[in-house]
Amino acid sequence: MSQPTAAASRRRWLGLALIAAAQFVVIMDTSIIGVALPEMQAELGFTPESLSWVFNAYVVAFGGLLLLGGRLSDLFGARRVFLAGWGILALGSVLAGAATGVGMEIAGRAVQGAGAALIAPAALSLLMALFGGTPQLPKAFAVYGAAAPIGGTAGVFLGGVLTEYASWPWVFYITVPIALAVVLLAPGALPRVPGQRGSVDVLGAVTGTAGLAALVYGIVRAPEAGWASLEVLVALAAGVILLGLFFVVQRKARQPLLRLGIFRTPQLGAANTAQLLLGAAWVPMWFFLNLYLQQVLGAGSFAAGAALLPMTVLIVIGMTTVAPRLLARFGVKPLIIAGFALLAAGLVWLGFVRPDGNYVVDVLPASLVAAFGMALAFIPSLGTAIGVARPEETGVASGLVNTSYQIGSAVGLAAVTALSSAVVGTGTGVVALTGGYSAAFLGAAAIAVVGGLIALVTLRGAKQAGETGAAQDEQVPVGA
Repeated sequence: MSQPTAAASRRRWLGLALIAAAQFVVIMDTSIIGVALPEMQAELGFTPESLSWVFNAYVVAFGGLLLLGGRLSDLFGARRVFLAGWGILALGSVLAGAATGVGMEIAGRAVQGAGAALIAPAALSLLMALFGGTPQLPKAFAVYGAAAPIGGTAGVFLGGVLTEYASWPWVFYITVPIALAVVLLAPGALPRVPGQRGSVDVLGAVTGTAGLAALVYGIVRAPEAGWASLEVLVALAAGVILLGLFFVVQRKARQPLLRLGIFRTPQLGAANTAQLLLGAAWVPMWFFLNLYLQQVLGAGSFAAGAALLPMTVLIVIGMTTVAPRLLARFGVKPLIIAGFALLAAGLVWLGFVRPDGNYVVDVLPASLVAAFGMALAFIPSLGTAIGVARPEETGVASGLVNTSYQIGSAVGLAAVTALSSAVVGTGTGVVALTGGYSAAFLGAAAIAVVGGLIALVTLRGAKQAGETGAAQDEQVPVGA
C-alpha cells in the first residue's frame, strides 16, 4: 500500500473515531446525570416533581429536533452541521454545569439536547460519506453502533466517579474537552460533504419539531402526572394533530423536510420499527437494572456502574466482531430476529430477580444474554435504515432512525415505569420494589417479543444492511 493511501486510510479511521465519539457522548449525556440527581436536587432546590426534567429536557429537545437536524445536514453539509452541533452541545454543558437554579439547569439541558439533535444525523451522514460503497461499511456501522450502549453504560459509571470524587457539575463539564478535541480534529479527518441546493421547509420544521416535542413531552410526563391527566392528554393530542399537519405540509411542499416517497421502500419502515422497539426494550432494562443494583442489592453508585461494565464489553465484542460476520453470512432478517429473541430471553431471566438476589447469579448472566441480543439486532437495523436512503437524503434518514430510537426509548420507559409503579402500588421495602422491577423487566421482554414478530413479518432477506430498497426508491421522483 502506498504512503498516501495509508495516510488516507488513517484519516478515514480517525474520522470514524470522531463519529463514534459523537454517538458515545450523545447517549452518555442521557445517563451520566443519574447518580448526580440527589446532589443537584439538594443544591439547586429541585422538587421531586421537577427533578425528572433534568433528564426530560434533554430528551424532548433531542427527539423534537432530530428531523430538522437531518435536513439541515443535507442542506448545509454534514461536517458543518456536525461542528455546529458540538459547539451548541458544549455551550449547553457549560450552562448546565454552572447552573445556580432550576430554570438555568433545565435550559442548559435543553440546549444540550438541541446540539445533540444536530450531531447525531450529521454523524451518520459523515459515516456514509467515509465508508459508503466500501467493504468496511459493516465494520464502520458496528463501531458506531457499539458507541451507543457503551455511552449509556459509561455514563452511569462516569457519573458515579465524578459525583463521588469531584462534584455534580463535572457530569456536564466532562463534555467540553471532548467537544474541543472533536472540533480541532474534525477538519483533517472528516470529509467536506457538500450541501444540497434548496431551502428549509419552515412550516414543516415548525409542525414536525413541535409535534414530536409535544408527543415526547406527553410520554415522559405521563408516569408522573398520569396518562388520563389533562396535561398529558393535551400534549399527546397536540402532538398527534401537529404531526398530522406535518405530513400534510410534506405532501404539498416543493422541498419538504421529509420526502414522503422515502417510505415507499418497505425496508425503511421495517428497520425504523426495529430501532424503535429496540429502544423501547433496551432503555427500560438499563434504567431498572441500575435501580435494582442500588436500591435492592445495595450497590453504591460506583459499584453499580462497574457492575454494568461486563455487559458493555460484550456489546463491543458483539457489535464490532460477531455481528458483522454473522450479517455477512446470514443476512439482515435472521440477525434482527435472533437479536430480539436473545434480548427477550435475557429480560425474562431478569424478571426472576429476588429481594435477596446475588449479582453473579441473578444479574450478570441474564444481562449478558440481553446485551448480546442487542448487539446482534442493532447493527443490521441501523444499517438498513440508512442504507436504503438516497445519498442526498442520508441526513434525513439518519434523523429519522435516531428519532425512532429516541421515541421508542421514551415510550418504552414511560410504559414500563407505569407498569412497575402499578405493581409496587402502596407497598414499601425491597420486596415491593423487587416486584415492581421484575414486572418492568417482563414488560420490556414483551416489547422485545413484539419487535421480533414484527421483524419476522415485515423484513425481507437482504444479505447486507441496506442492500435492498435503495434501487427501488431511486425510481420515486424527488418531492413525491
